Amino acid sequence: MSQKSTRRDFIKQTSALGAAWWVGAQTNAFADSKSAVERLNFACIGVQGKGSSDTDSAGRAGNVVALCDIDDNSLEKKGKKFRDARKFNDYREMIDVMGDEIDAVTVSTPDHSHAPAGLLAMRNGKHCFCQKPLTWSIHEARLMREVGSEMKVATAMGNQGTSFPGLREAVEVVGSGALGNVTDVHIWTNRPSWPQGTGRPTEVQEVPSNVHWDLFLGPAPERPYHSAYHPFKWRGWVDFGTGALGDMACHTANMAVMALDLFEPTSVVATTTGIVENETFPAKSVIKFEFGPRGDLPPVTLTWYDGGETPDPALIEGEEMATSGSLLIGDQGKLYSPNDYGAKYVLLSKEKFADYKVPEQTLPRSPGHFKEFAEACRGGSAAMSNFDYAGRLTETILLGNLALRAGDGVKLDWDAENLKVTNYPEINQFVSREYRSGWTL
Repeated sequence: MSQKSTRRDFIKQTSALGAAWWVGAQTNAFADSKSAVERLNFACIGVQGKGSSDTDSAGRAGNVVALCDIDDNSLEKKGKKFRDARKFNDYREMIDVMGDEIDAVTVSTPDHSHAPAGLLAMRNGKHCFCQKPLTWSIHEARLMREVGSEMKVATAMGNQGTSFPGLREAVEVVGSGALGNVTDVHIWTNRPSWPQGTGRPTEVQEVPSNVHWDLFLGPAPERPYHSAYHPFKWRGWVDFGTGALGDMACHTANMAVMALDLFEPTSVVATTTGIVENETFPAKSVIKFEFGPRGDLPPVTLTWYDGGETPDPALIEGEEMATSGSLLIGDQGKLYSPNDYGAKYVLLSKEKFADYKVPEQTLPRSPGHFKEFAEACRGGSAAMSNFDYAGRLTETILLGNLALRAGDGVKLDWDAENLKVTNYPEINQFVSREYRSGWTL
């Protein structure tokens, strides 16, 4: 049997198994879930920014019975739309008081509170929709995956590009062998669009009366309030966010990761400056991930770029260089996606693929990202970006932030099974974190 046919057989089997895994893994898990004619009761944790649209999605899928936010202004504003919902500042109190009335939660907080909120909800038997990246730390991502499976709840991460037909078709194209053996992947973003690359503010600011600062800090180390962190600017601070990589790679790398089974990298290295003063992510970064053979697939180098860095424009053969995108390079062709979500693509060279016919559909098409989650909550098929998948994706992505901790040019060898760096053990302290008193996993 030829190498090409072997690879296609492997990809076909992988796609079939993957589809069965994310579509069927939870089909029979929710025998006691609500039927399609009953409405789900949602509690929404974090209701500003992306949390506002997530709450609206929950309202279209069911009843929003509780709202939670550390900012009273955001809470009151959303409460005007969902007037019957009870309002809370502390999600721990909300789960304790209203647990029996809640079927599912949305978690749309800053990254550092994703895991404590999501794990508490799941351990209380609640289905969980959580924004990307799934967690702040690699260890938390593993826990979210394990607890979701253990509790047999429906789960989904908010990387909405997963539901786009263009992404699923691109995965099928790569899986069909159209590009041959893919050995290089480039992913880039126009983020950060928030301040980072600086040290901690020195001036003291009074906590606004509408902000519950202790609840914002949650599990993170205590520090004084400053408007450099809230509202929104938290993404660039290592105590709260995961930088440009954490913000966008679960979107922009998603298609390549899914198509090429890019989990459990063997090593990672940052080739630009690292964390600034142990406070913020750098203004720009380039990070290389190495993946070994996966079944019949060859090793792959994935390079991440942010802060204005991009791959060589010559690689996209005259196409316009998008500000965010991805490029998969095989020995038979390339797939270029000028899109944050991998939802659009061009096959290169154009001449070679002028008469190309897309392969037979092997992946189901989505009814809509949040709708997938709601249907899973009612006992239907698992959402494609359920925590079994999203947890593995997040573990992979966040390894890049360990490289930024190590600094320019320090290659980290990674033991994915045991979640540890094998050649630079002092970095392992950042695989997880010590939680502030009163906050646990």
